Amino acid sequence: MRPWSFCTSWGHAITVRSPRTLGRMATSLSTSIRHSVRIGGSTKPELLSRLQTAEVQLNAYARALFADPRFVIAPEPSLLSAVEMAVGELGLPQGGTFDRVSQRASEFGFSLCPLEVGPFLRLQLLDQVDDPLGHPGSHGRAPPGSVTIASSPISCNEDDPKGFYLRRVNGVLWLRGYRSWAGHVLAPDDRLVFCQSTNTA
Repeated sequence: MRPWSFCTSWGHAITVRSPRTLGRMATSLSTSIRHSVRIGGSTKPELLSRLQTAEVQLNAYARALFADPRFVIAPEPSLLSAVEMAVGELGLPQGGTFDRVSQRASEFGFSLCPLEVGPFLRLQLLDQVDDPLGHPGSHGRAPPGSVTIASSPISCNEDDPKGFYLRRVNGVLWLRGYRSWAGHVLAPDDRLVFCQSTNTA
């Protein structure tokens, strides 16, 4: 179980700053990676079929997320701009809870992603850092090379999976779901994906 909790004050709106402010702040994101993600326009069975064709492996939590009716894919396709970054690049050298990290991300002009970003980005992100030995996370930290989609959880029940993260282990691509517990502090080198804006495709 990944000990992360995103079920506290996620009801608040995340403020998106002006492009000028974003431009100044983004210069400090030294290892950030930009992604253009095409989402929506598929049913869940169609998306699962695409993942299978791409030989993407899913864990039980990821399959549970797909089976959950609260996980909804937008009927119309759109192009979403996202950024992958380490927690420490948000000015949190000691890490922070997800609420703190997401609020700090909002000061950089970023917001939470739709849950569907996980599987759609998985289909695009083929050159993810490989962990040939499949190291597990340690002391509550994410596994090496993993990337978590920063999205609002579909449930605050600790027994339910909360969202997706991506891994590449010994050349095999994974889309994994995770569970969480309250109060976890993300490590400064944990990597998350936030969104910037969505435009009609």
